[in-house]
Amino acid sequence: MTARFGRNELPEQQARSLKRAIRIEWATIAFLAVAIVLIYLVMGSSQAMKAAWIEDLLSLAPPIAFLLAVRIIDKRPTPRYPYGYHRSVGVAHLVAGVALFAMGTFLIVDSATGLLGAEHPPIGSVQILGQTVWLGWLMMGVMALTIPLPIYFGRVKMKLAEDLHDKVLYADADMNKADWMTAVGSIVGVAGIGIGLWWADAAAALFIAASILWDGVKNMRAAITDLMDTRATTFDDGRPHPIAGRIDDYLRELPWTDEVGSRVRDQGHVFHVESFIVPRNRQVPSLSALTDARDACIDLDWKVQDLVLVLVDELPEEVGGPAGDRQSERNR
Repeated sequence: MTARFGRNELPEQQARSLKRAIRIEWATIAFLAVAIVLIYLVMGSSQAMKAAWIEDLLSLAPPIAFLLAVRIIDKRPTPRYPYGYHRSVGVAHLVAGVALFAMGTFLIVDSATGLLGAEHPPIGSVQILGQTVWLGWLMMGVMALTIPLPIYFGRVKMKLAEDLHDKVLYADADMNKADWMTAVGSIVGVAGIGIGLWWADAAAALFIAASILWDGVKNMRAAITDLMDTRATTFDDGRPHPIAGRIDDYLRELPWTDEVGSRVRDQGHVFHVESFIVPRNRQVPSLSALTDARDACIDLDWKVQDLVLVLVDELPEEVGGPAGDRQSERNR
């Protein structure tokens, strides 16, 4: 079966990336399921271990959101959903961001309370094969085991997120980075208790909570701005996406265009583009010329799912019209 986003068939490279992304997200869920159980069994009363356990629980949200969104966006547009179902990616992104923000806030309050209250978390011992073993060694051992795979997952997902223009996958890769940093912080916190630094555990928990909260803020901000139809950006929200410039450059080269400006709406994996054109000598081009131009623009990038050409007598200021040019000059 050919992978599809709405009406678009994915190019071969993106189809392979999608299949690999699905596999690695299932692998991530399997890894997290094992890690969650192991951490729960050894966390005792350590605040740092508790925070790490909760973060691993929250880490399930992005891969689950991605897998659900992939199934939903494959549906074709309908009269009720004429733009297709691509926005399900943005909705999943927002849900994951809100969950991270809420839990990060809770953990910061909980950890700060323990630190300010000078709570001394006890770490006892357990019997293993007749030998008494300090539980802290088991805690640090389990957390050390959870470091390598998140590093690998994060690197792979980052490349796949770029190939697919998938911000949920990018958020998941970012969270994998937070996962292994959390593991390191937990080891430091437990080791601190072992050498008599009672505050090390709460401090490590506070560090982990701040990391969770920051992930939540970043993801909420990115998801909300995308749902509000801000200017389309690259997969990592680092800069405006270059596709608008490429479309404008192509259209300006056509013999029947005078001025051109486009606005691009990020639908999730793909873009909806509206290109405004002032015809040369105010002469309306033929239907075949318009159709050829539209098809050529869509062929510039697989992410251009749909494109509308709008003939106008003056460009709107939002896409570089006279009012927009004056505003740009004032902002310089």
